[in-house]
Amino acid sequence: MMERTRRHLWRDIGSQLPFLAWLVVLWMLLWAQFTVLSFLTGLVVAIFVTRVFRLPTVALSGRINVWYAALFVVQFLFAVLKGALYVTVQVFDFRRQPGAAIIAVPLRYADDLVMTHVAVTSSLVPGSLVVEADRDRRILYLHVIGVRTAADVEKQREGVLVWERRIVRALGSPAQYRALRADERAASKKGGIR
Repeated sequence: MMERTRRHLWRDIGSQLPFLAWLVVLWMLLWAQFTVLSFLTGLVVAIFVTRVFRLPTVALSGRINVWYAALFVVQFLFAVLKGALYVTVQVFDFRRQPGAAIIAVPLRYADDLVMTHVAVTSSLVPGSLVVEADRDRRILYLHVIGVRTAADVEKQREGVLVWERRIVRALGSPAQYRALRADERAASKKGGIR
C-alpha cells in the first residue's frame, strides 16, 4: 500500500513539474531577480500554491511541433505590433469613433488547454479582450474595437479561429491535429482555409 502511494506521489509530482517550473520562473520574473534565493523562495511559493489551492491536473497533449511553435511566436509578436499600431490609429482618429462590438466565437478544435491558449492570445493582441468563456459550449466572447460592419465582425471572428488553428498546429493533441488536417484537406478541395 505504501509503495502504491509513493508511486502516485511521484507521478503527481511529475505531471505538475512543468507547472511548478513555470510558477518559479514567473516568481523570478515578478521580482526581476535571477538568484539562488529567488529560485528557492519561488519553489517554496510554487509548492505552497499547488498544495493549498489544488486544481485538477491538466492533461497536456504531449505533442509540440517546434517549427509551428516558433512560427506562432513570430506571428504573435507581429500581431501585437500590428494591433498596437491599429489601436493607436483608432484612438487618434478624431473624425470618427472606433466601432466596438462583443462577438461570439465558437471554437472548433479546442479542449480546455487550447481554449485557454486561444483566449490568452486573443486578449494579448491589442484591440480585443476576452470578456467571457463558455467552457461547455467552447465559445469565447470578445470585446473588439474597430468594427463597423458585419464584414468587420466576421473578419475578427476568423482572426480568432486562425489563432486556434495555429495553436493546434503548434501544440494540439494528435486527435486535434488530425481533425484540423482533415478540415484543411476538405477546404482545399473547396478552396479556402488558412
